[in-house]
Amino acid sequence: MDKINAPLPAGYSPVPPGMLANVVTCLEMRARPPVKADPPAGSLRLERWSEPDLDAYRDLFRRIGEEWMWTSRLVMPDEDLKAILEHPGIEVFAMRDGEKRVGLMELDFRKEGECELVFFGLVAEAIGNGAGRLMMNAAIANAWSKPIGRFWVHTCHFDHPGAVSFYQRSGFVPYAFFVEVSEDPRLTGHMRRDAAAHVPLIEAP
Repeated sequence: MDKINAPLPAGYSPVPPGMLANVVTCLEMRARPPVKADPPAGSLRLERWSEPDLDAYRDLFRRIGEEWMWTSRLVMPDEDLKAILEHPGIEVFAMRDGEKRVGLMELDFRKEGECELVFFGLVAEAIGNGAGRLMMNAAIANAWSKPIGRFWVHTCHFDHPGAVSFYQRSGFVPYAFFVEVSEDPRLTGHMRRDAAAHVPLIEAP
């Protein structure tokens, strides 16, 4: 993860108003796990999304992540996001239900010998119909088809409450916690003020 500083001291650490403190869980797998059966796909299909249009990408990113406080790609300058999405070491996939994009999966192979599952999520109406397992099976197969020794992901306590257990059932093992402090995007105009209602909105005086 980027910008890792000195460990926090034991006890409570104050967070300024207008900022968010997010507990991040990092998980990894060091070998390909046993294959889990795919659920029936029905109208679902996963497709590679090469060099996606930034507006279309951010629209899907927002539809999936706004309720879970996904912010990074919403606040990133266009040129930085374009450089990432067009990098040959980045693989972006979209889950479709018919013609509608309902899921996003992004794999990062830029560091030799490993793969990061950077983003993995579904729009609310696609959760619980097997799309998540289809995407995860594809993520694992794609990652381990390359010469890697480590596949890893991080999630946070703002995310879907079932995220950590889903990753563990898929073969990932937790190995570290971090605390991320960042501006609240609901106060900067990057996200709706009523988004992520489970995260209290605390304005600067």
